Amino acid sequence: MLSKTTKATLLIAEDEESLREALKLNLELEGYEVTAVDNGPAVVRTVKNEYFDLIILDIMLPEMDGITVCETIRMQHNDVPILFLSARNTGADRVEGLKKGGDDYMTKPFNLEELLLRVDKLVTKNKKIKEPQSRPDIYEFEGCKIDFAAHECVDKNSETQELSKKEAALLKLLIEHEGEVVSREQILQIVWGYNVYPTTRTIDNFILNFRKFFEVDSRNPKHFHSIRGIGYKFTK
Repeated sequence: MLSKTTKATLLIAEDEESLREALKLNLELEGYEVTAVDNGPAVVRTVKNEYFDLIILDIMLPEMDGITVCETIRMQHNDVPILFLSARNTGADRVEGLKKGGDDYMTKPFNLEELLLRVDKLVTKNKKIKEPQSRPDIYEFEGCKIDFAAHECVDKNSETQELSKKEAALLKLLIEHEGEVVSREQILQIVWGYNVYPTTRTIDNFILNFRKFFEVDSRNPKHFHSIRGIGYKFTK
């Protein structure tokens, strides 16, 4: 299982209190950081405000069922892995859950060791997918240069600019994912390093600074793009 130094953050959505508490306890014993809720709307609210590496989602939730919750999360362009738990065990139910955006499906009652193994595999697979292409400490494009280690850059006017630690970290993250949209949640979790975030405006201000440094026309950016409602992207 994942060690405590690489623990993931999990969200459990289960309305049966005894099962919810048992899952939370056992996953915490494995080194995971666990948040638990008991209804569908709470899942949607929590996922909007926090980053999770995996959601364990009961299908028969009050107020909003798990399938609808999953569809809502996917409509928000959030690709967090989702493991469905369900008392329904027909092939049609399993197919429905996977078609609606689930990554795995387990029926109740389940074997705890098997659940822990599936959680570990989903989290590990997700982390590998999100692993960026490594870049050297110095990155150059269109006459500009960024020195991540020194926290400085040479801008479009060949002037040296100091970068804060977080500015350098955000630049590195975007450049490592060149051509890909990096979600707001990923940025805030990786650059700020905790689960409850500052506002999106904080990132927007960083992007505006990058445009001043590197864009010939900051109103029509070529390199640093804001993708409305989703995240941000760097293109060379």
